[in-house]
Amino acid sequence: MSIQRIHHVAYRCRDAKQTVQWYREHLGMDFVLAIAEDHVPSTHAPDPYMHVFLDAGGGNILAFFELPNSPAMGRDANTPEWVQHIAFKVGSLEELEATKTKLQAAGIEVIGPTDHTIFKSIYFFDPNGHRVELAADTATADMNAKLDAVKWDMLDEWAKTRRAPKHAAWMHEKEFNG
Repeated sequence: MSIQRIHHVAYRCRDAKQTVQWYREHLGMDFVLAIAEDHVPSTHAPDPYMHVFLDAGGGNILAFFELPNSPAMGRDANTPEWVQHIAFKVGSLEELEATKTKLQAAGIEVIGPTDHTIFKSIYFFDPNGHRVELAADTATADMNAKLDAVKWDMLDEWAKTRRAPKHAAWMHEKEFNG
């Protein structure tokens, strides 16, 4: 088997129409499909839903379910809100900054840009409380090669110690962060 791409990633939303409008207005995603059912196809459970699909670029689809008969949406209280998020790649730092300005003008609180050495990103929340990240790559070929060379060693060390390995500590040194 060979994975070709993400077919879709699905999240829950409070209001399908509001969610589609928000992603169209603020992130320029096209609304590509709506599916509504009275029964869940996989389980046959009676549970009406609206399932909407948005074009996230590159053949990737971001989808949402509105579930009017389910308890109110929540989140995993044991996981910090910065952990669970979806990140989208943008074409440049200029595009990242322009989007930040546009989001802020619309009253959306934005964190960043945050410098991750190999990319810079901004963070904000959609109307459902999902954290969204936009990222612009800044890595050089040398940086990517260095990270590629140590990824397995880092993972093995983490598995043994559950402490952050220092194989890529160079990412936090001044020479790479300006």
